[in-house]
Amino acid sequence: MLRRFTLLLPLLAACSSSLSSPATGDGGTAWGGSSSGAGAQGDGGSGAGEGGAGSSGGGGTGDAGSPGTQDGGAADAPSGPPVTTIRVHYPAGSHTLSLRGSAAPLSWTTGTALTAGANGTFTLTIAAASGAFELKPLLDDTTWSLGPNYKATAGATVEVYPRFTQVDGTYTRAYDFASTVLGNSRGIWIYQPPTYIENTLAPMPVVYMHDGQNLFDPAAAFGGNTWQADTAMNTGASDGSIAEAILIGIENTADRIPEYTPVPDPTNSPPGGDGDAYLKMIVTELKPKIDHDMRTLPDAAHTFMVGSSLGGLITAYAGVTHADTFGGVGALSPSTWWDSTWVIGEVGKTPASPRPLRVYVDSGDSGPSNDDVTNTANLAKAYQALGYTQGTTLDYRVQAGGQHSEIYWAQRLPGTLAFLLGPGR
Repeated sequence: MLRRFTLLLPLLAACSSSLSSPATGDGGTAWGGSSSGAGAQGDGGSGAGEGGAGSSGGGGTGDAGSPGTQDGGAADAPSGPPVTTIRVHYPAGSHTLSLRGSAAPLSWTTGTALTAGANGTFTLTIAAASGAFELKPLLDDTTWSLGPNYKATAGATVEVYPRFTQVDGTYTRAYDFASTVLGNSRGIWIYQPPTYIENTLAPMPVVYMHDGQNLFDPAAAFGGNTWQADTAMNTGASDGSIAEAILIGIENTADRIPEYTPVPDPTNSPPGGDGDAYLKMIVTELKPKIDHDMRTLPDAAHTFMVGSSLGGLITAYAGVTHADTFGGVGALSPSTWWDSTWVIGEVGKTPASPRPLRVYVDSGDSGPSNDDVTNTANLAKAYQALGYTQGTTLDYRVQAGGQHSEIYWAQRLPGTLAFLLGPGR
């Protein structure tokens, strides 16, 4: 899965006084970091690369072993160092952009000017760097981009979307959304990451999350306990541990049980079973609006779904039925018990293609229900039976002492997002 790389640096005021110590900062988002020989850095989306033509290779065609042949073939020119192209996207206006880095001809003490092009794209091509190196853009060669250093590999094409002044993202209850599919309406909460706010050229992945009123604001959250989703994302943007993304919080309604359950459970009241319609609302009504109104990366590789409890149940189900829309799913404390663990068998039926690129599943092991730990372990085994591998395409965790509540989901959310979105750098 392609990963977006987010590098954040010291703030504007601090930057001008710390030009000799760039490694403490980070700065915006580098989409699709490499194009030549560094596929592991990519995350599957746009901007992954038109890598440099670093290896001319092609050995000589002469047949020196045939003494009767006079021409022997013309010797090819020796290949030079790999060509690395760095493209920085930023609405700089009258400002200039420069680059500093760890590999010659870049240095941390003197900026190298980037060449301004169309649409806020600034470019530098270097042929002397080899191996892996770090870099960071500066505004007017005085203000470092925020966040950790960007990482690059010689021969790659690196797309960088920096920020220089915006430290944190912001959230709001944006609007009430009316659904024709469901015949009801609900509030939509939106978190915008810092690079999205400052850098109007930067597109972003999107994470759709259930129980939206519980994500950010204690005044709106159940029991006053939120998932602290904005804190998780802001911290990840600052230290580079989580790639920046837009969060869409979808409020639940009085029909939460029917909407979050794929099939009826005759032992429950209400029995539920309207999950397909709820997912249809998200896929055919809400997501198109978000993609129209915001600068999103709309493909499945950059679209995610996360939920807990019944929200985790419907998220796991979305991975089976809508993997062409959601390339990663995160189910925290999913209600795996619903309808005699129906979802475990359903996950086992996931088609070979499409299927989610990454799956996160967790639970606690304490409280009145032990957070359904045994059934959720069996759900994780169902993913493993499909070929998902712990630590690469699957992240299954059990929180010792964790119970079924927002308090514990808030503690585990940073790990969820870091696994699904990848690191910011």
